[in-house]
Amino acid sequence: MFDLIIKGGSVVDGTGAPARTADVAITDGTIVEIGEVDGAARETVDADGALVTPGFVDPHTHFDGQVTWDPLLTPTCWHGVTTIVLGNCGVGFAPVHPDEHAWLIGLMEGVEDIPGAALSAGIEWGWESYPEYLDAVMHAPKIMDVGSLVPHGAVRAYVMGERGAKNQPATADDIAGMAAIVRDGIRAGALGFSTSRTIAHMAIDGEPVPGTYAAEDELFGIGAVLGELGTGVFELAPAGALGEDLAAPEREMAWMRKLAGAIHRPVSFVLTQNDHDPESWRRMLELCAQAAAEGAPVRPQVHGRSVTLLLGLQNFHPFAYCPSWGRLGLMDLDARVAEMRKPEVKAQLLREVVNIDAKMTQFVDPERVFPLGVNPDYEPRREDSIAARARAQQRDAWDLYYDTLLEDSGRQLLLRPLLNYTDFNLDAVREMLEHSTTAWGLSDGGAHCGTTCDASTSTFMLTHWTRDRDHGRLPLEWVIRKITKQTAELFGLNDRGTLEVGKLGDVNVIDYDRLRLVRPEMVHDLPGDARRFIQRSAGYLATIKRGEVVLRDGEDQGRRPGELLRGMR
Repeated sequence: MFDLIIKGGSVVDGTGAPARTADVAITDGTIVEIGEVDGAARETVDADGALVTPGFVDPHTHFDGQVTWDPLLTPTCWHGVTTIVLGNCGVGFAPVHPDEHAWLIGLMEGVEDIPGAALSAGIEWGWESYPEYLDAVMHAPKIMDVGSLVPHGAVRAYVMGERGAKNQPATADDIAGMAAIVRDGIRAGALGFSTSRTIAHMAIDGEPVPGTYAAEDELFGIGAVLGELGTGVFELAPAGALGEDLAAPEREMAWMRKLAGAIHRPVSFVLTQNDHDPESWRRMLELCAQAAAEGAPVRPQVHGRSVTLLLGLQNFHPFAYCPSWGRLGLMDLDARVAEMRKPEVKAQLLREVVNIDAKMTQFVDPERVFPLGVNPDYEPRREDSIAARARAQQRDAWDLYYDTLLEDSGRQLLLRPLLNYTDFNLDAVREMLEHSTTAWGLSDGGAHCGTTCDASTSTFMLTHWTRDRDHGRLPLEWVIRKITKQTAELFGLNDRGTLEVGKLGDVNVIDYDRLRLVRPEMVHDLPGDARRFIQRSAGYLATIKRGEVVLRDGEDQGRRPGELLRGMR
């Protein structure tokens, strides 16, 4: 008697091997048989005609607060993910002095755009040390497994106080204190350490994340803990990630390469294409290959699509920066749309929009803004931009922009690719994904609530890259391996990521032909009625965690088999 049998699916097992028709049997949370399985089961999932894959492993999320109140970890759960890693980019909620809760909330709000009101209302603080935080995560009910990284920002502020928060240099004693906390955190089960060095990451008060300007002795003093313990990943958002310093990437690579070689642990950094230096990513990959040849594991994390802003009447758009917008912004959506349909209101806003601040214009530039559509298009053509369409229609671009925002009763969204889209296509992303040193990541699940929703990227990897792209598609078996086995191995989670006997019973059953992304929507479902974008999917017939069906057709089944991951395995 098995606990669960998944019958007759097309199994893509995560190893890269070709698909094969097989049954998958699970008992006590572990895969015990694959093939033609005889025998009964307490529960059976009919997978005839469906795709059967390992559960996806998402290594880059920011659910550090949400994990304490949301057992589903939406919206990531709707995209086949059964394991996440939180605590990325140097921000998190432990360690923390009792009087610094609000400061850490402000840091997370500023860096990751998670509403501070939601964090304040949702988190029930019951910890000070990092091991105590892990205990709180362990006791929280979950439908997926959660791994964690010890965040530099919280550690620095805890040890150095105001000096640490203000990015003042660390003394030898400071570094020893930080290293001790990281050591305790990893011994308690953290999967590594994270930091941020990009000036784009700032707290709500405008201060850069603590550690942004950390000197080499600080970075190496903390990183040495991973080498000493022989475990853990050193993760970071590097300086120059957004092209703000064109010389920074190679400087960053020099110390990352040196650190990885010294501690013999993976150093994993955010890698994207930016418009200011659109070829630097290629040079960084060359350097990563050189490092790998020398035995220094420097592993870029790359996104599966462009890093974007979503623009619309439910969040922000160019007309919101016009003097006449004030009263409209206080209305509910339906009333706002009705008012904007008045010719005199439109004429006034069109007169004003041409004078909005130039710094804002770059984020709403009609040459690089595209209608997302009901069936979201994340690789639009240059001629699909608002400006290009306006030229084709012999219209003013702002006029068309205005009318597009009003489509679908004001629920239309516009896509503004910020990174990975210099050439108006995803060819650079494809090349990054294919490189031997890279890992898939950067979904930022739980973060950027008011500006985008990239937690859906695992679904996009399947729909766009293996099926829907009109050229340069990637093999299904290769993509499945990229988002399962390879991400699991990066963090030493070798008990999952493939469908093999003895591995964890984490499985997706997918109607591949029907699999699609639903247009993101703005909801007010965070604590304190705070808002965020969510994005659902269609086509996941079942998501299975440790042999228990936790979602059927995207709907919660009330089971909570997820666990805190304590260390690599």
